[in-house]
Amino acid sequence: MSGESTLPGAADNTVPWQRVHPVSPLVRGWIAVLAILYFFGQNWIENIFNAGDQSGDDGGWSFTPGLVWVIVGGIAILLLIMGAFFLSWYFTKYQVTERHVNVNSGVVFRQQRQARIDRVQAIDIVQPLLARIFGLAELKFEVADAGSTAMRLAFIKIDDAKALRNDILARAAGLKQDRAPAVDAAGSGHDGGAGRPDPVPAGTETAAPAGHPGTPEAPERVVAVVPPKRLIAATLLSPWVGFTVLAVVGGIIATIASHGEFTLLYMIPFFIGVVPALWGQFNQGYNFRAAMGADGLRLSYGLLDTRHQTVPPGRVQAVMVTQGFIWRRFGWHKVVVNVAGYGGQGEDATLRSTLLPVGTRQDVLNVLGIVLPDPGTVRPAELVDAGIAGTGSTEGFTTSPRSARWLSPFAYRRQGFAVTDTALFSRAGVLIHSLVIVAHERIQGILLTQGPLNRRLGLTGIQLCTTDGPISPRVKQMGLDAGRELFMTQADRAATARRLNDRDHWLEGEHRG
Repeated sequence: MSGESTLPGAADNTVPWQRVHPVSPLVRGWIAVLAILYFFGQNWIENIFNAGDQSGDDGGWSFTPGLVWVIVGGIAILLLIMGAFFLSWYFTKYQVTERHVNVNSGVVFRQQRQARIDRVQAIDIVQPLLARIFGLAELKFEVADAGSTAMRLAFIKIDDAKALRNDILARAAGLKQDRAPAVDAAGSGHDGGAGRPDPVPAGTETAAPAGHPGTPEAPERVVAVVPPKRLIAATLLSPWVGFTVLAVVGGIIATIASHGEFTLLYMIPFFIGVVPALWGQFNQGYNFRAAMGADGLRLSYGLLDTRHQTVPPGRVQAVMVTQGFIWRRFGWHKVVVNVAGYGGQGEDATLRSTLLPVGTRQDVLNVLGIVLPDPGTVRPAELVDAGIAGTGSTEGFTTSPRSARWLSPFAYRRQGFAVTDTALFSRAGVLIHSLVIVAHERIQGILLTQGPLNRRLGLTGIQLCTTDGPISPRVKQMGLDAGRELFMTQADRAATARRLNDRDHWLEGEHRG
């Protein structure tokens, strides 16, 4: 069942509807407005100068019937744009009930979208540059089983966006918060005497309307920060920069060798692909800050467009720590995750799945301590170190047999797996070391695979199924007996863990009573 709905009639009439900020249509459509102004403005300027030339006066231009119609047309277009903006604002409303978030929009074709609060995977607060100027923000809801489409609420005041996010995530996490008193049309609460509001009966709580403090923001503890010097160095040492330098050098050599027949202009498509990737990496790490709050792991980053992202740890499906060959010299790592609802397609999904763009060993351990609070071993740091940089059977890893050296001559001693009481650890890679961690209850399926070469060498592979994302958990080139045993035992572990552990409401146990 999808966590998001477009069925009518799902709203709660007892909860008031709120409107987005009046300048929201301008923030969303400013590019179109500029394009229209440029197109018509260019014609107007040409008509004005043409009118001056036709008048025969060297000192200026005079009004002509054509110029008057241009001005009237411009005013009419401006009024139409303002009218469209007003209608878009007027027909866009949102409502937050105890169980759902409803958003109504559309002028000609009406649309009502609904997200179940208990299915909310994550909430981002996004501030494009123009929205930051007006002090506004967009709420982006990721819900389970909603595919690549996220429900958006744009734009509301930044303080209201933070209050709504805190309130919704608190309920999604299983926390019970005292709701604000009902507010009447005049904006005052119902007084129950002696200056106190009437108590809210149990089971009838409603969300605080926009503009009300609502659920206070939970305190947070900073776990990782990316300094600007580290970010710049990591960006310059990234493979994209290396490929760009090699491409430019190759282009210069080709230009000289061809006596100018080949120019760097032919490489524009290459730069169009590289520059956005470099910018995305830099923008995602600029002013990066990861902090732990009661509602989850809070990430904030961005240069021009800023994003405040909250990842509930109970919704993380898989974690991967990577370390490139050059980064190993500086002790830097990258941490990405699979989160239900984020999907695995597009640059935006990849960036939002990054928990740590470039961090130290301690940063990695801090982040893993949040998304995997119980690693199932008494030596978690040593196990992670063995998974990132180790080889052989250190810390209980089972590696590929010697027969795998024909297929992976340099990696067969490194690639392997380790199983703890709560998770499966899989490592691989020579130039780029990777460690993938999947909690047992997050494994949705398991496949035992064996290609013709593996079959001849007595090897097999394991594929673990989780939600879509940048991580594809697998165990490569295991011995046939070890692979079969892992396949049988891991299926039982996953089924048992799913039955015993429900981490969707990851804080509910701490607040029962």
